[in-house]
Amino acid sequence: MLKQNFGVIGAGIIGAAVARELTKRFPGASVTVLDKEPRAAQHQTGHNSGVVHAGLYYEPGSLKARLCRRGVSLMREYALDRGLPYEECGKLVVALNEAEEARLGAIYEKAVANGVPGVEMIGPDGIRDAEPNAVGRSALRSPQTAIIDYGAVTRELLSDVEHAGGQLIFGAEVTDIANRGGGCAVGARRGEETLRLTFDHVVVCAGLQSDRVAKLAGGAEHPKIVPFFGQYSRLSPEYRTVLNGLVYPVPDPAYPFLGVHLTKRVDGEMLVGPNAFLSFGRENYSGRHIGISDSFAVASDPGFWRFASRNVKAAVREFGGVISRRRFLAGAEQYVPSLRGAESTPITRGIRAQAMDRSGNLVDDFVIERIGEATLVRNAPSPGATSSLAIAEHLVDTTVLR
Repeated sequence: MLKQNFGVIGAGIIGAAVARELTKRFPGASVTVLDKEPRAAQHQTGHNSGVVHAGLYYEPGSLKARLCRRGVSLMREYALDRGLPYEECGKLVVALNEAEEARLGAIYEKAVANGVPGVEMIGPDGIRDAEPNAVGRSALRSPQTAIIDYGAVTRELLSDVEHAGGQLIFGAEVTDIANRGGGCAVGARRGEETLRLTFDHVVVCAGLQSDRVAKLAGGAEHPKIVPFFGQYSRLSPEYRTVLNGLVYPVPDPAYPFLGVHLTKRVDGEMLVGPNAFLSFGRENYSGRHIGISDSFAVASDPGFWRFASRNVKAAVREFGGVISRRRFLAGAEQYVPSLRGAESTPITRGIRAQAMDRSGNLVDDFVIERIGEATLVRNAPSPGATSSLAIAEHLVDTTVLR
């Protein structure tokens, strides 16, 4: 018998996409979205650069690769249908030396295997044609990489949910989930009020709190979320048109994260960043409000120390960019020399909900599991926002309808 009463925990873009998908698949069903914040998209969804990834880097056949490619098509169609800003500005992944060229060739092979349209390898002349202010030995060009406002998409998705009869409950922090006997009873605290809601099936899309909410539903200790902040800076207005699109470095396997790149936003701003460093607090966006319990949870996890011992060199490099904006911008100048001397202003940090296994390995692929009558999104890092509509389809097909 199909479930007819659904709860979705989390009003970021993945939770919003899941709730909308449930209203489409089960017309007339009750769909309720709960979020502890006063409005939607307050965490990862509202603190990212807005890139719609084409699927260049991901292991062919992986869930990430498949759902990214499907997600791009769905996101583009949805944005154009709703009149939301969507710009296929294109992207260059630029190699500066021979070693990077070898790694770039491997990325190109993955992109082709993943069916990314229009990708090509270009030389210095091709780089100048695409981005007159950029330099490099060679580059992978992805013409359909795009930019969007994911916060606006999320709000539109939730509007769809409401128009289909769904309910949004904000300011409600989930405190317990009784996951047994053919359904889930969810307890939540809303100010001085205690809510008790019963659902046939619950979907947890809690982002930075995904491991904790998963444990409430009977999920395992790992994968555990370790938060890493990413700091972007906004270049001064005269640099808004320094690029036509996006310029990225070739990922270095010696470092766990991508490195500084240049990203155009749909509002016309040009961003440089991000760095990547351990965040002392899952929601410490300013950097001034240390989360004691969050930091203790990281420090008490042996897996984190295994990870840290393997990445001392990366930590030193990233810390340099944290304490010196000049050093931070110097990374971007390698690709766009005309940025030398540019002024920039830091914007609010983003915090990445990075899942880590008990051995201290960063979990790369999406992780979705079902326990009883709860579906748990345990890991959905980039390209999670790009893939959100496809994640929703996949989740309903493989867990809710199981």
